Amino acid sequence: MEQDPKTLLLFGDSNTHGTVPLTVLGQPERYPLAQRWPTLLAQKLGATWRVIDEGLPGRTTLHDDPVEGPHKNGAAALLGILESHSPIDTVVVKLGTNDLKPRFSVNAFDIAQSVGKLVRIIRASGCGPARGVPRVIVVCPPQIEERGVLAEMFRGGAAKSVGLSPAMAEMAAREGVDLVDLTGAVTVSSVDGIHYEATQMPRIAELIFAAIQN
Repeated sequence: MEQDPKTLLLFGDSNTHGTVPLTVLGQPERYPLAQRWPTLLAQKLGATWRVIDEGLPGRTTLHDDPVEGPHKNGAAALLGILESHSPIDTVVVKLGTNDLKPRFSVNAFDIAQSVGKLVRIIRASGCGPARGVPRVIVVCPPQIEERGVLAEMFRGGAAKSVGLSPAMAEMAAREGVDLVDLTGAVTVSSVDGIHYEATQMPRIAELIFAAIQN
């Protein structure tokens, strides 16, 4: 009997979805499939892996968004997504950027703790092979900038984002999960300060591929 490929779930926000840097609010465009980092990662992993791209623009770690809707709450959606794709060998969690919006009133420490809660949900899900525990890799997003049409939406977020790297590192060490820190390795677009230019996609794929192979 032929063995199924391993399953990799990418649980993220618009930067996993492949949103192009915005010049107009409410009109997000998506990079072509071939340019998105999940596609590039799948190509690196090859046929022995099935990559599930679960990126939702605006997704938070665990907050109902009072403006965009409660469906943006990552923690509320996570278990259902895990069960629908079970068994899952590895889950990559790439969230935290949207939590920087002032409407949520949280700091870098709070955001890292929220990602830690997602890690615990994944581990308790029984959605790994043979109902075991999936491997978890946490991705720390790069520092943001307050630019363009998203500047007001993320007002004050740039300063808070500076603290994400140490806070995520502390959380990942405590939870015993691998961390891919994009700080200094990947830069946000000068267009909107949140999303990535296409030139950054290969670097993201490379860093996450290295963590999976480690």
